[in-house]
Formats: sequence, structure tokens, C-alpha cells
Amino acid sequence: MLQNRVNPSGQIIKTPHRGAWLGNRGVLHNEQQEIVRPYKIKAWITCVLEFRNRHREVMQPNRWTELFFLDEATAFSAGHRPCFQCRYEDHQRFKTYWLKSNPEYGFDMKTPVSEIDNILHQERVTANKIKVTYQEKLVDLPDGTFVLYQDQSYLLKQNQLHLWTPAGYEKSIALPDLEMVNVLTPKSFVNMFKGGYLPQMGK
Repeated sequence: MLQNRVNPSGQIIKTPHRGAWLGNRGVLHNEQQEIVRPYKIKAWITCVLEFRNRHREVMQPNRWTELFFLDEATAFSAGHRPCFQCRYEDHQRFKTYWLKSNPEYGFDMKTPVSEIDNILHQERVTANKIKVTYQEKLVDLPDGTFVLYQDQSYLLKQNQLHLWTPAGYEKSIALPDLEMVNVLTPKSFVNMFKGGYLPQMGK
């Protein structure tokens, strides 16, 4: 079993469950197919599983490491954005909503996506490679956002919290009586969800 599945905190874990999306952070594994670093590049992307009949053998030497996500909401929480090549329309939609929802950066559609990646990298991990979280009012968060509740990752969807597991969502609960929660999903993505971008969420 390979260590190639990503949880909402951005950690790369071992599980037999494969996931619905593919991800890329550069070459993360060694010749023994072991993860030796959490990322290599700032462009963390989410790809489709199949594209133009291309076939890849997972974790080949000196090739980028194939990562997998339960759903798009998980990928966003981990800090990944849509790929420009295999998800061109999704990427354009992402960029449009991200720019509209984060006007403080002064970017426009001509801004290279690498500039957005620089912002995202600051939002996803610290200099010590620790997941960045922040506090927000629970009632102000949009669907698709991941929060920490009782030290576990929960997806906010339709006024409920849904416990994330590698196999899918379990233990749906009503929103707890909390004012503030720790948010896992990077802040500019949460702003984007508030602005109208609805990520794909598993059942």
C-alpha cells in the first residue's frame, strides 16, 4: 500500500481507498516509493483521473508523485487548485471567482497563476511546513469548508458537519453551539466559496 492519499490537513497518508481526483506537488518520493518531503513546488494542483488516454505508473523514479483526494473540497482544504491543462474550464472558473473574492491583492485575469500560488503557499503551510489554520465564526462559513471539531476534520455542508474519513463521510451532526472554529481550508478559498464557487463534495 502506497502513501499517496491526502487528507483535509494536507497530510499524505496510507489507505487502500483511492479517491476521485489526482494531485501534484512535484517529486515527493524516493526510489523505494517512500514519501520523503511534503512538497517540492508551490503549484499544488488538482487533476482529473483520466486525460487524453494518458497512462502513468504510480511513483516512478524522478517523476512527479501522484496524490489522490476523496473529493474536490478535500483538495481545496489541503491547498490544491484546479490544473490549467486537464481542467482548463474549471481553472478559468476558479481564477475568476478567486480574483473576484480576493480583491485586496489587486490581481486580474492577466496575472500569472504563479502569483496566486504564492499567496496560497502562505495560506497552506508555515515556514516550518506546518498546516496553517485560522479562526472564523462558524455561522459565517460557506459550504465546502473544512473545520476542526473535537480534533477531527469535518466538512460543512447544508447546515451540518460531516466527519471526513478516507472511505467517505460519516457521522453527520447538526452545527455545534460554537461561535468560533479553527478552519482548515485556506482563507482565500473560503472567500471564493462565499463568492459563489461551489466545490465538488462527496456523499
